[in-house]
Amino acid sequence: MKQVLIFGTSTFAEIVYYYLTHDSSFTVAGFVSNSSDIQKNQMFDLPVVPFENIEKTFPPDNFSMFVAVGYIKVNKVRADICEQAKKKGYELISYVNSKATTWDDLDIGENCFIFENNVIQPFTKIGNDVIMWSGNHIGHHTTVGDHCFITSHVVVSGNVSVGSYCFLGVNSTIRDSIKIGSKCVIGAGSVILDNTKDNSVYTTMRAKLLDKSSDELEHF
Repeated sequence: MKQVLIFGTSTFAEIVYYYLTHDSSFTVAGFVSNSSDIQKNQMFDLPVVPFENIEKTFPPDNFSMFVAVGYIKVNKVRADICEQAKKKGYELISYVNSKATTWDDLDIGENCFIFENNVIQPFTKIGNDVIMWSGNHIGHHTTVGDHCFITSHVVVSGNVSVGSYCFLGVNSTIRDSIKIGSKCVIGAGSVILDNTKDNSVYTTMRAKLLDKSSDELEHF
C-alpha cells in the first residue's frame, strides 16, 4: 500500500488525516497545498509541501494522494485539483469507513470519502470524487455522478440519478426515480419530488422567529 499525501490544510484535511490514521490501512506521509496558501510548515508533525513541485519530494511512483477540498464553486475547485494531481501521475485513493453499511460489490470511483453510518444499498454506483459525510441513506439502483458533495442525513431513494457537481444539503430528501441535473444545489431540508434541471438551486423557508421569548411559552 502506497503512502498517502493529503491535499489541503483545512479542517476537512484534518478530519481526513484522523480517519485515515485511525480507520484504514493507509499511512499519511504529509500534506500538500498551493504554495500561496501555505501558512505553516507542519501539521500533526508531518510536512506541508508546495503542490507546484510535489513530485520532486514525494514521487508519484511511491505516493498516492487524496484531495481534501470542500464544495467551493459547486465542487469545481476540488475537481480541478484532482485533475492536476492525476496529470502529475498521482493515484487518487478512496476511503470507506468501517462503520458504513455497504456491500462487497460496491461500485465506487477515485478520490471518494465515505464517512461512518452511511447506508449504501445494492446496485448503487458512485462516481469519482464524491464526498459523503455521516449518516446518509443511498437507495438501491442509484447513480451518483462525479464531483458531488452529500452532507449528512440525506435520503436518496431508490432508482435516483444524481448528476455531476451536485451539492445535497443536510436532511434533504430525494424521492424515488428522480433525476437530479448536474451542478444542482439542494438546500438543507429540501424535499425533491420532481426531476430537476441543470444548475438549479432549491431551498426551503427558514424557521420563523416569534416575537416572544421562550419564557413566555406555556405549551409547546
